[in-house]
Amino acid sequence: MEAITFEGTAKTPTVKFDASNGVFEIKGRSIPENSIEFYKPLVDWLDEYAKGPLDLTQVNVQLEYFNTSSSKCILDVFKKLENIHKGKSEVIINWYYEEDDEDMLEAGEDYESIIRVPFKMIEIVE
Repeated sequence: MEAITFEGTAKTPTVKFDASNGVFEIKGRSIPENSIEFYKPLVDWLDEYAKGPLDLTQVNVQLEYFNTSSSKCILDVFKKLENIHKGKSEVIINWYYEEDDEDMLEAGEDYESIIRVPFKMIEIVE
């Protein structure tokens, strides 16, 4: 399965989803003009990946900021991961946040309360 990679911009995060090693990454800022259009290829890709996932899928999310429309799309991505987790595969979401960024920590905790996938809250100390 072909990996999916988007280079980050001022408005969109860097995305690296690689089925060969089961490590997926979303990093940066997520304030695209059209969040649904930006995240749709990721959701579609996860549908394909779900047909034959690895035993362990690790998702690293390190967002500086995301807008409301992105939050819904990120939830859609997490729901796809939840479906994979409901199967026989282990999924872990590593949620990174800056040490003084209470909002980002809270956002991760909110997702964790909605999605039935193990989350690890990882504080970035600089």
